[in-house]
Amino acid sequence: QVQLVESGGGLVQAGGSLRLSCAASGRTFSSYAMGWFRQAPGQQREFVATINRDGGSTVYSDSVKGRFTISRDNAKSTVYLQMNNLKPEDTAVYYCAARRIYAPTSRVYDAWGQGTQVTVSS
Repeated sequence: QVQLVESGGGLVQAGGSLRLSCAASGRTFSSYAMGWFRQAPGQQREFVATINRDGGSTVYSDSVKGRFTISRDNAKSTVYLQMNNLKPEDTAVYYCAARRIYAPTSRVYDAWGQGTQVTVSS
């Protein structure tokens, strides 16, 4: 089972940028599709983006499309989420997740990180 650790969260002003990282343990990172999710206080966890095993296919939620970019470096066993033009409504705990099979419409993943807080001030 892959283990995931997120980093890169913090406090940023609206319009600013952050890059989240998710480091995976083990030597099988390239066999997993990866996803980013977020959960704001009092709300359900929502899908943000997903990427397939080789990074050639990505899918985004409508709320972040054009502002966020998911990418991965299999040599470093790391997936990234570049977040630009951040808005206060992007404030949430961000989680990365891994699943064996790339399925952009599925929200069921095999492993989850512990999350990193992103706060966007207005």
